[in-house]
Amino acid sequence: MGCSSCSTNKSGVPNGCKSNGNCGTGTCGSGHKLAVFDWLSNMTLPSGEAPFNIYEVRFKNGRKHFYKNTQNVSISMGDIVAVEGSSGHDIGIVSLAGELVKVQMKKRKVEENSDDVKKIYRKASQKDIDVWQASREREPETQRRGREIISKLGLQMKLSDVEFQGDGTKATFYYTADDRVDFRQLIRDLASAFSIRVEMRQVGMRQEAARLGGVGSCGRELCCSTWLTDFRKVNTAAARYQQLSLNPLKLAGQCGKLKCCLNFELDTYLEALDSFPKQDLVLKTEKGDAVFVKMDIFKKLLWYTYKEESFKWFKLSLDQVQEIIELNENNEVSSPLEEYEAEILEEATIDFENVVGQDSLTRFDTPKKPRRNRKRGRKPVNKKTSSNTNTKKPTNKTSNSNKASNSNKSSNKPVKKDSGKKNNTPENKRTESKRPVRKNNRNNNKQRSNKPKPEGTQKQNQQPQNKKQNNQKRRNPNRRKNNNNNAGNKEK
Repeated sequence: MGCSSCSTNKSGVPNGCKSNGNCGTGTCGSGHKLAVFDWLSNMTLPSGEAPFNIYEVRFKNGRKHFYKNTQNVSISMGDIVAVEGSSGHDIGIVSLAGELVKVQMKKRKVEENSDDVKKIYRKASQKDIDVWQASREREPETQRRGREIISKLGLQMKLSDVEFQGDGTKATFYYTADDRVDFRQLIRDLASAFSIRVEMRQVGMRQEAARLGGVGSCGRELCCSTWLTDFRKVNTAAARYQQLSLNPLKLAGQCGKLKCCLNFELDTYLEALDSFPKQDLVLKTEKGDAVFVKMDIFKKLLWYTYKEESFKWFKLSLDQVQEIIELNENNEVSSPLEEYEAEILEEATIDFENVVGQDSLTRFDTPKKPRRNRKRGRKPVNKKTSSNTNTKKPTNKTSNSNKASNSNKSSNKPVKKDSGKKNNTPENKRTESKRPVRKNNRNNNKQRSNKPKPEGTQKQNQQPQNKKQNNQKRRNPNRRKNNNNNAGNKEK
């Protein structure tokens, strides 16, 4: 079940009670900090046995105490009750009832007849709840002003949390400090500023993190604020046994101390390390002495290197290392590490559960079109025409014509004139390249010449003939000059 603060508003955004992942009202069952599941709630007691008369009541940030129901008020889990305080009364929520309370009292070493177990007055009325909620709303402003007073006095302490009593007459200030602090003047200033009775309580770094709560580096809520009740010492030796790098930024939690989870798997690592040899043991081989470098506990692999050639590491299995140790104990020297390393065969294991990296992130994206190079995309015909126009020069034409005239004179044969040639203009060249060349067109031309032609066409055909004659007249003087020159050269 969820309370009204856990529901969503009109825009679909959850309201939240701002308790770092826990229920601030205590009406969500086991959602609050350090909750205990009552698995005996559906079971009835044997006949003739009265229910246990002590209840567990929870206050702000997981603070819990045990209270007696001396007046036999009908109470169930989740009820808001008024209980006895140091002066006045306090308001809390019943977190556990029944036979499981005995187990919790034995765990915390609290006896039934001790003075720590106080009384339950009554169920809280609406007036008690209103005063309790009003005092809870004063806590953030009181904490802010309390920090300002501490900074003015110049005290080396950190105010972490403020908790008001249910009747609003008393407030407890939780702080952390490395050294002892003289806060007598601070109590006077706080009492005069807020007109309440003040109690100062020092807590450790771990207790502070447990009270405030938060999310750890693992992505889950802090263990100290959810289920961990006792704080054991954590040493750097726990990190060494687990082959972890001694980096304080990675090994420290939000409290600034070493993470409590380093102790969780320490026993399993110690059991696994019993089968491994000591790290200071030296292996004697034919090539020289080998020294330990590192190990992989889960795969049972060890890496060794020679003292003289420490740049190369050799991977050995646990069985191979034990075999070498047995040979050394019998005063025998084993073969080099290269031979042992060659015997290890790595089999490719298929992991069907871990699919990370098997599919690419861009598998649903549209493929990009390759960019075409403009030079490569051109047609080869245009390249030939452009190259011919660029390479041909008027000087070459004249030289070619001279060569042709010399050859014709020596052979004394009539020169065949190309009637199809035209002026060497770029326009004519383009038209020539576009028109396909046809073979054996003489017969077709004869047939066309026999047919009568209209007058307009005859006039048009006369123009290119005149041009051909003009071209021939222009070319003849050049040929004569070339012939005269050649004749002079022969006489010489």
